[in-house]
Amino acid sequence: MRSKLQLSAANGARSAHESHRDRRQSRILGLSPAALSERRRRARAGQPRQNHAPCIYISAGRMQRGSMPIFIQAGLWGLLSASGLLIGAILASSLARHLGHRTVAAVMGFGGGVLIAVVSVELMTEAYRLSGLLPTVGGVLSGGAAFSLINWRLAAAGAKNRKRCGECVHQPSEAEHKGSGAAIAVGALMDGVPEALVIGLSLLGGGQIGLGVVAGFFLANVPQGLSSASGMKLAGRSRRYIFTVWIGIPVVIGLAALLGSLLLGAAPAALMPAILAFAAGAVLAMLAETMIPEAFENAQPFIGLITVVGFLAAFLLIQHAG
Repeated sequence: MRSKLQLSAANGARSAHESHRDRRQSRILGLSPAALSERRRRARAGQPRQNHAPCIYISAGRMQRGSMPIFIQAGLWGLLSASGLLIGAILASSLARHLGHRTVAAVMGFGGGVLIAVVSVELMTEAYRLSGLLPTVGGVLSGGAAFSLINWRLAAAGAKNRKRCGECVHQPSEAEHKGSGAAIAVGALMDGVPEALVIGLSLLGGGQIGLGVVAGFFLANVPQGLSSASGMKLAGRSRRYIFTVWIGIPVVIGLAALLGSLLLGAAPAALMPAILAFAAGAVLAMLAETMIPEAFENAQPFIGLITVVGFLAAFLLIQHAG
């Protein structure tokens, strides 16, 4: 009797595992369960299978594609995620008297935790699953190197401290470093390009946008806009300059997601995971060079715990946003 119960339990566990595996493969390949079963049947029968470009499936929570063109959807999602920058700038302008460095650092630490979760739970995992070790490693290293190289050049032009709130580390004024205003604007735009790539890629090849990923980028953008706009104000930048930057950048990021979806749609399907890994490396380098310094310099106690809370919030959003 016991052996029968053990056999039944084992069969049930195997069936549950196979069902989970089938659902996972269906999402990764962009196939319905029926199409996946047909593909397996053809493989067993030795028949040629129909080719399907691999899709990048990001997050369990997703929005179904409708009649709106894919590139328009990508642009709107990019605009939505980047609008967190503008919200952060508005908060910096309206709450300037109440925002000390430690408050800004805590919010930045939370945003850093959010981005760590997006990179590790979604971008790296998906790139590795679809392309394997070498393309993922190459893409991540290339993305990190590209960001660091460009950021090094921008730092020399006055944009090194573009995410600093100004109380702890000073942002340069235009009088102190001629051309720094343009460099800061370009740097802030560059920081958002990787997320535009991710959003544009996620809708290609049958993919569906993950609400958890969009929410994660949005949450991480709010403290970036908050800290940077605070530093701009203390450096003597005008309201016109500040809001031109933080209104213009979300619009440009939305356009970048739109163009990325259009241009990358013709790229080989095998290249998509490597581009995703490239974006992950660039996001991680941006986090290390522009967000973490503000979050941890003269920070309040338990900043590490605040970062963990940000990570957990994004992790739960990615897993359960629906």
